[in-house]
Amino acid sequence: MDKIKPFEKIAAQFQISKESAKYFLNHVQKSFKKEKPSHQLIVEFVEKQSYEFTPTPYDVASAMKESGAWAYDLNFPPPAVVDEEDIYK
Repeated sequence: MDKIKPFEKIAAQFQISKESAKYFLNHVQKSFKKEKPSHQLIVEFVEKQSYEFTPTPYDVASAMKESGAWAYDLNFPPPAVVDEEDIYK
């Protein structure tokens, strides 16, 4: 019997592609400075949360730190995406 991989659980939970789920898990890990949580720990944490939408990887990492699930230092948050003003109105 094949074991379900962590990225497959994330893909099913958030209804995203397996590639996007891998990207998501890797970026949750990259949100931490030195000590990185395992993909399995991230999945277990996300399954316990009741997200109504797909959170950003940094939001998950921040929630893991705040709850004590992974109490290691975070990197700085990624820059916010800002839409440029439409100059052709």
